[in-house]
Amino acid sequence: MIEMPSLVDQYCHGVLRTELGLGTFEAQLGRGQGPPAPGTTFFDTQTGFAVRRWCPPLLGLEPHCPPARYLARRRELGVAEADRRLLRGTGITTYLVDTGLPGDLTRPPELAAAGAAQAHEIVRLELLAEQVADTSGTVESFLANLAESVHGAAAGAVAFTSVAGVRQGLALAPEPPDAGEVRGAAARWLAAREVGGPLTDAVLLRHLLWIAVASGLPLQLHTGAGDPQTYLGAFARATAGLGTDLVLLHGYPYHRHAAQLAGTFPHVYADLGPASVRTGARAASLLAEVLELAPFGKLLFSSGARGLPELHVVAAQLFREALGRVLGGWVSEGAWSRRDADRVAGLIAADNARRVYGLSDG
Repeated sequence: MIEMPSLVDQYCHGVLRTELGLGTFEAQLGRGQGPPAPGTTFFDTQTGFAVRRWCPPLLGLEPHCPPARYLARRRELGVAEADRRLLRGTGITTYLVDTGLPGDLTRPPELAAAGAAQAHEIVRLELLAEQVADTSGTVESFLANLAESVHGAAAGAVAFTSVAGVRQGLALAPEPPDAGEVRGAAARWLAAREVGGPLTDAVLLRHLLWIAVASGLPLQLHTGAGDPQTYLGAFARATAGLGTDLVLLHGYPYHRHAAQLAGTFPHVYADLGPASVRTGARAASLLAEVLELAPFGKLLFSSGARGLPELHVVAAQLFREALGRVLGGWVSEGAWSRRDADRVAGLIAADNARRVYGLSDG
C-alpha cells in the first residue's frame, strides 16, 4: 500500500452556510453543466455516485444510501455539524480559498475552523478591479487605486487567480498592453459599466494579469473548457524568467495539454483539480495520463470545491484512491520502488503546493 499523505487543497471555495433541500443540493452537484434532463437527477453522475459512496459513512450512514436518506441525515445534524464531520473526514490540512465568488459561502477562517485545518486567501483579480471601479470616479484614480489594491492584496494573500481566459477565451494577446491602451480601455469600461458589472474588457484583463505577475505571487489561471495551449502557451513564454509561477486550473478535458505545458516551462504548474470529481471511478485513468506528461514536481492536488463540503470529501478520497491504484500498481509491477512512490505521492498531495505558495508544514 502507498503511504497516504495529508493534503493541501491548493484551490477551493467556501461552503454554503444554509440548509439545502434536494433541488438545491442537486444543483450544486451539477454546477456549470446546465439542468438535468427531465425526469433525471445529478445524483446519477460520477460525482453523485462518489458522494453517495464516500460521504454517508462520515455522517453515520452506510455507503451508497439513497439520496433522500442522506439529505435527511444532513438536516438532522444541522449545517454546522455536517460541515464539521465532512471536512474533518477529508484529511485536508490546508485550504487555499478563492474568496471571489458570490453567495453565502464561508470565509477562510470559518473553513479552517470547521475542518480543523489552516486556510489562506486567494484573491480574484477581476473582483478586485470591479470593487475598485465602484469607488473610483476617474480613469486616473481607477488605475492608481487598482495598482495600489493589487499591491495591498499581495501582502495578505498566498496567490492571485484570474478568470480572464474564461471571460475572453484563451486567445487573449499574451503581451502587456501599453499605457495608452489601458487608459482608453478604462475610460470606455467605466463609462459604459453599471455598478457591480463584471470586467470583460480584454485590455484591462491583460493589464490585471501583468500587474499580478509583477507582484511575484503565484498566479492561478482558469482555463475553463478550452485548450490551455492556445493562449496560455504564449503567456507562459512571455512570463518565463520573471519569477512568477503560473498554475493552470481546471484543465479537464484538456488535462494532457495543461500537463504538457507544465513539462515545458519551469514556472508552470498543472492543477489536478475537480477533474477527479467529474470522472469519479475513472479518476485513476486521468491521473495516469497526467503523470505521462508532467514532471512529478509540477502537479498539485486541489478539490476545486464550492458550496458543498461533500465535494471536498469526494475530491480527497478519489485522489487518494487514484494514487493508490496508479502508483501502487507500478510498485507491484516492479516499475517503481515503494520509497519513490511514497515520495511522489507526498509531492503531489502537499509538498509541491507548500513550495509554490511558501506554506509552512504545519
